[in-house]
Amino acid sequence: MKMKQTRDTLLRGKPRSRLPHGFVLDALEPIGPVTKPMFGCLAVYVRDKVVLILRDHRDHPADNGVWLATTAEHHDSLRREFPQMRSIQLFGTPLTSWQVLPVDAGDFEASALHACELVLARDTRIGKVPARRSLSRKARVGKKTKKR
Repeated sequence: MKMKQTRDTLLRGKPRSRLPHGFVLDALEPIGPVTKPMFGCLAVYVRDKVVLILRDHRDHPADNGVWLATTAEHHDSLRREFPQMRSIQLFGTPLTSWQVLPVDAGDFEASALHACELVLARDTRIGKVPARRSLSRKARVGKKTKKR
């Protein structure tokens, strides 16, 4: 008998005092998302792809909401579905691959749930396989030493 995963088992790492936009994880539960801390937020992964970031910072609320992992080539088509979507401002560049569904938009919850529907449908416009981090010099040297 398969045990149903609870929201607590989706969260890894340091316990958080509050889960930002927990309804998103509830909506994605059928595909078994995994969460990891990223940029001081909570990244949501499905298999090997980061699909969303959940952000709710009290001190710097400008980019609070649900971030979509996408690329510039998909911005126009996604904007037709999410008129309030915009590039995040946190990185200080006018255009970023990360797009935010802002929490202060009147349709925030409906938009976030629609984004979840796209993720559940495996829409190729949302999700990125993160680049592998290169090993530090010390780790590379240690790895070479172990092979000998």
